[in-house]
Amino acid sequence: MEYTKEELVKAYRLMKSIREFEERMRSEYQQGKLPGFIHIYRNQEAIAVGACLDMNNGDYIASTHRGHGHCIAKGCDLDGMMLELACKQDGFCNGKGGSMHIADMSKGMLGANAIVGGGPPIAAGAALTAKTLKNRGVSMAFIGDGASDQGTVAEALNLAVVLKLPMIFMYENNFYAEFTRNPKPEGQIAARAGSFGMPSVVVDGSDFFAVHAACREAIERGRDGGGPTAIEAVSARYYGHFEGDAQAYRDNEEMKRQRIEGDPIPRFLADPRASVLDEELINTIDAQIQADLDHAVEQALAADDPTPDKLYTDVYINYEGELR
Repeated sequence: MEYTKEELVKAYRLMKSIREFEERMRSEYQQGKLPGFIHIYRNQEAIAVGACLDMNNGDYIASTHRGHGHCIAKGCDLDGMMLELACKQDGFCNGKGGSMHIADMSKGMLGANAIVGGGPPIAAGAALTAKTLKNRGVSMAFIGDGASDQGTVAEALNLAVVLKLPMIFMYENNFYAEFTRNPKPEGQIAARAGSFGMPSVVVDGSDFFAVHAACREAIERGRDGGGPTAIEAVSARYYGHFEGDAQAYRDNEEMKRQRIEGDPIPRFLADPRASVLDEELINTIDAQIQADLDHAVEQALAADDPTPDKLYTDVYINYEGELR
């Protein structure tokens, strides 16, 4: 597959933005500046970016508790994300969602979700809307390897096949469901999804080009009325389940090897197709990302907290669509 320079710059910028955002959030969290829990997406950047690169604001994604990377890949604003992580009133969800519930409907980001397996039924609904409206839209559900066993996922798979929905089931196999090593061999998740009657494929989740090729085909298939696709992207998790997880359940030597071999950014830059990104351009992009993060953090930490009266807003919605 051939790529324009613009596409390669965009892919690099998004992956590096995810990487630097996550490391900055980790640092701010360790200093006690961010409330709640955060789940770091490092080493899985190629999955989110490869999956979302060909999507537009009219396409939808449903995320997981490890959702920062999905948000950035889908185009969510860093300032708005930081405000939400800091639980400030100008965040995407007015400070009520925090890290695990960021949503931005203007970008087709239906929300991160702390419920394991909660995203696929939501994404199926979005895909049904796109099919009904005949707008060539697609939806994608990001699913962890642990969530692949949930009944909600099986129901969504069945619904997507029966209704021939324009939907992609993106399984992120990072080897661990919270603190438990995934006992399923690589490929078994895709095979199970495929048994429902849809194309399924296994790709190296640390290889942007492999992920993107699989997702481009799946997206085009959905837009053309071909129905759903399942993709299992395999990429070892870098950090623990949540920030602060000591990872006593992982072998240290294996983890060191996985961190090096599974880093998608050096692999991306080493590919001949990315040779148009010279050192000067990369340094310029990196510097802009750091400047954007500095601004986002400074703004978020100085922003106002939600006032007590906001506790009773955004709770219910009536049929006219007016929030109460």
